[in-house]
This record gives sequence, structure tokens and C-alpha cells, in this order.
Amino acid sequence: MKTAFRFLLIFHLIYYCFACQNSSDNEPLYVASDFTVEDEFTAGIEGPAVDAQGNIYAVNYKNEGTIGKVDPQGNASLFVELPTGSIGNGIRISKEGKLLVADYKGHNILVVDTLDKSVSVYAHQDEMNQPNDIAMMDNGILFASDPNWGASTGNLWRIGNNRESNLLESGMGTTNGIEVSPDQKHLYVNESVQRKVWVYDISENGSISNKRLLHTFPDFGMDGMRCDIKGNLYITRYGKGTVAIISPDGQLTTEVILKGKKPSNITFGGADGKTCYVTMQDRGCLESFRTQYRGRAWKG
Repeated sequence: MKTAFRFLLIFHLIYYCFACQNSSDNEPLYVASDFTVEDEFTAGIEGPAVDAQGNIYAVNYKNEGTIGKVDPQGNASLFVELPTGSIGNGIRISKEGKLLVADYKGHNILVVDTLDKSVSVYAHQDEMNQPNDIAMMDNGILFASDPNWGASTGNLWRIGNNRESNLLESGMGTTNGIEVSPDQKHLYVNESVQRKVWVYDISENGSISNKRLLHTFPDFGMDGMRCDIKGNLYITRYGKGTVAIISPDGQLTTEVILKGKKPSNITFGGADGKTCYVTMQDRGCLESFRTQYRGRAWKG
């Protein structure tokens, strides 16, 4: 009897420890909550990107032209000030751990060294309207959306490892969110005003082909978007206050209701890569929610 009791006690202790270590698995999925304090960022909050230590970077902390750093507990602070005249938008993190930042005022892609906080120009292109969001292949090739909001048009650019910019397509709608699929075979680009999401085939050198329509929304706008490891697209619905999750074949599978109405972009992080962080322009903060799959670019 005593042996059976001891066995039962040990079993419950092991189960309890296992449950504590995996408590995040029991958190409700697709339920948004505040991650940072409201109004710490300006209405231009964008980005965001997560480093290997779980810190989140987002632009326009307190003032325009800055980048803020948010630790895994949600505490925000100033990370770096960009050069005078530069204002950041989308952020990606290179395989070397550096921040690549779309500088829409300066027509640049900036690179920020996270160790010494130095800021330099990675690529510059006078012909860009305003580099808005960026996506990156595993081999380092970048893609940049380039909207002209006044004309409701946009372009699509590739920035190679030689840092040269090549115009891939012009005369599109207002290009905004952009992402690469987990298998590196597809590039997704959305057009905010036209509410369309396009998909291209991409080659190893970043060439695009076989453009086709993936999804069209009937209302509201779109902003940034990211993929999970299964290839599902998480699209911020600006004005609607949701994140729409679209399957690789273009079907709307889930819509996450946020607290604010103006989500500008999204990234994956957390201890297991299954926490989504959303930048909210009407609230000046980040919201977060749990999801089923980790992000395709998460490096935990």
C-alpha cells in the first residue's frame, strides 16, 4: 500500500512539474491582450521584429525617428535614435542579428548593429516612393514594398546580397505587407487600398514569376503580415482591428479580434515562437496573442 502511495505521489509530482514547464500550451489561443503600456510609442509604431533573446524591436518609441526595445516581460525603452531625417517602418533581423529597417523618409534600408548601436545605410534608392515593409529570404535577399499612397499605386523591389536594388514590378496597387513562405518558394505582397493579396513564385536568386491572386477582402485595409511554419499568413486588418489568418491556398481560417482598431504589423516570438506581437497605431502599444504554430522566421 505504501509503495503504491509513493508511486502515486511521485507520478503527481512529475506531472505537476511537466505541466508548469508547459503552461504556455494551456493558454487560450487567438485571445489578444496588452503586452506593453499604452502610448509609449507614437501613432507611427511599426516594425516589429524579435531577436534570439526574445526582445521585440519596434519603431517610433516616444518620438518619431527612434527604435524602441521591449523585453520579454513587456518593459519598453529607447534602443536607438536614427539619423536626422530618417523614420523607420518595417524591421527584419539578419542572420548576423542586425536590424534591417525600412527608412521611408530617407529612401533607405538601414542596418543597425545591436551591439554597438551604430546605424548605417544598407541600401539606398532615390527612385523608391518610400520603402515601407521588408521581407527576407534565408539567403539574405530582401524584398521591399514601395507604396505611393497619394496615387494608390506601388512598386516591388529586390535588394540583393550585393546591396543593389532592382525594380521587380511597378504600377501595382498600394503595396504594403510582404512576406516569404517557409519553403522559400513563394513571395506574398498585399495591396492595402485594393485589399488584394498576391503570391509569386520566387527563385533562389529572388527572381519572381507566375503572379496570381491569393485572396481579396471585401472591406477595410491591410498592413503588415507574417507566415507561420505551416505557411499560413497572418495579416493585420487596419481599421477593422483584427488579424486575419489565411491558409496557403487563400482561405480565411481564423480572425483574431484585437483591442485596438489600427494594427500596423505583426511578428512571432515568445519562448516557443508561438506568441504573436502586434503593433497598434491607435493605442501606441503592442498587443499579443498565442497561436498554434511558431513563426517561420522565429529564432529562439
